[in-house]
This record gives sequence, C-alpha cells and structure tokens, in this order.
Amino acid sequence: MQSPFRRRPRLISSNSYAADVAKVIDSATRRIAIVTTTLRDDDPRSQRLIDALCRAGGRGVLISVGADVFTYLEPKEFALRSPKRQPARAYQAMKLERRLKKHGIHFRWLGRTSNVAFSGRTHSKWIIVDDTVYSFGGLNLDRESFDNTDYMLKFDDQELADQLFNVHNRLVSADRGGHAAKSRRLKISPEISVLIDGGLIGDSLIYRRACALAKEASSISLVSQYCPTGKLNRILRRKNADVYFNHWRQANSVNKLLIQFGMLFAKQRTGYTRDRYLHAKFMLFTMPDGREVALSGSHNFMFGSGFLGTREIALETTNKQIIKQLKQFLTDYVA
Repeated sequence: MQSPFRRRPRLISSNSYAADVAKVIDSATRRIAIVTTTLRDDDPRSQRLIDALCRAGGRGVLISVGADVFTYLEPKEFALRSPKRQPARAYQAMKLERRLKKHGIHFRWLGRTSNVAFSGRTHSKWIIVDDTVYSFGGLNLDRESFDNTDYMLKFDDQELADQLFNVHNRLVSADRGGHAAKSRRLKISPEISVLIDGGLIGDSLIYRRACALAKEASSISLVSQYCPTGKLNRILRRKNADVYFNHWRQANSVNKLLIQFGMLFAKQRTGYTRDRYLHAKFMLFTMPDGREVALSGSHNFMFGSGFLGTREIALETTNKQIIKQLKQFLTDYVA
C-alpha cells in the first residue's frame, strides 16, 4: 500500500526539532496552532522558535497557543524543590505570555480551572503550521525537553492538519468552559488513526488500546519516561516484553518518586541503561500474523494518566515508514 502522504513522515529528534519548526513557521501564511505542556524561552533553541512565532504573528498569520499551567507551577507545586525559584519562573512565564499577545497571538494557560495539582492537565503536544503537523512524540518547548532523548513525528498532510486543527479548537474551547471531553478516534487513512484522550477522569482510549494490542501481540517493545503500571504492566509481564524506561536514579524530585513507586508495585525492571534522560513514549507490537503496529504519542502508558483525566494524544499506525523510523530510534538511542 502506498503512503497517503505527499512526503514521507519524518521522525525529528529532540536536538534538531526547534530549528526545523522555526524554519517552517517562518514560511507560514495561514495558521499556526500549538499545544504543549511546558513553554519557555530559556535557551537559544526555544528563543529561535518564539522569535519565529512573533514574526508570523506580525505578518498576520492566525496563531493559537495553549500551554499547561505546569509551565510555571512546576518548581513549587510539582517538583517539591527550590520553592524560592517559583516567583522568577512565574514572572518569566507571564512575560512570555505578554510578548506573544503583543504580536497578535491568541494565548491560553490550560488547566487553570483544575482544583487538583495533577488532575485536569494537558499533556498532549502538537504544532500545526499550515498543512504541516508535528505531533505524536513527547517533546515540549524548553531547554530541558530539547536535551532529553525524545522525538516528534512530522507530517505534510492537509487532512491530518485540518482534523487536528479542529481538535485544537475544541480543546481550547473546552478548557475555556472548564470541562473535559470523551476520548475519541480519528481515522486519517487505512493505516493511520489518531487517538485523543479528552480529559475525562477515568477515561483513556490510548491506555485501553495499548492494553488491547499488547494482549493480542506475540512480541512487544515499550519505551516510556516511566515504568508502565496497572493492567498494561500485568500483560507485559506475562508476555516477557522488552521494556525501557528511566531508572529512578536517573530522575529527580517527583519523577524519582513516581518511578520508584512504579518499579516497586509493578515489579518491573528496565532495559534502559543510557545516561541521557529518556522522555520518548511509544510501543511496537508484532502480531501473530506478522503484522506490525506502533502506538506513539504523549501517553506514558501509566494507569494513572487515565485515572486523573489527563489530556493526551497518540498515533496508532501500521505505516511501514513510521515503524521503521521508530525501530531505528529504539536502536540508536534506547536499546
């Protein structure tokens, strides 16, 4: 089957992501939509991207940006360290917000209506520039993210861009109204589906689909920031899958605690031994008939993401070009 895309989907690694996005933004003529968990202009790479956004806003491109409140709450509310840094981080975030709005960019902090620190978060990540889409990976927009082992998938496809742009507008509208949405699937082509977790507590289509595929598969490789938990972990242990996530010694603060508890209760060991912090999130499945399926996106394959109603996005695909690149990423950066 031929690929439905005008150009081959590309895996963009973390070290070249910001430059690639900035270049495409500089040629934008119609629309830009961004959703990210963290957004900071804290190094030359993120500053280049922000500068390109401001130039696009100045020439009249329609731009909508949504960043999770995690951006400026993290040091005090989540990481549980250096609370004295909180005012400076918050000030920088608000300063960036004012700059974007000054250039005509529609900006919103997502999750302000949530009353619980870890609930109601937006963990989805995408950038839409005209008909180009960057998504289905774990990269946020700040120095720390660009230094992690991570990636985004890049597509040049109007159908995907149009559908994801509609998802973007619904997410912003739902967040403005303080409500969530049901999880849903978008069929892009016979070999491409987009899975959306809309933020309802206890509802994660992505996690359920990971469990269903794992249960059917004859071999599985999982890559994630965290140790898999819940039903999915029980399936992986029965299947003797290859599992790669950060050891708790590689993490800090709350991430260290999450991984420690995950490893303790899941009784899971990691095959990841490299020094660089792993932030990529994907699963590769080989089915009994030899068919290969990939699940790639923002979800860490933890039960708690669905339980807490976190907004997530993932790609389910049998596209051989994408699967080949994910396998190569696994070989080059993880295994």
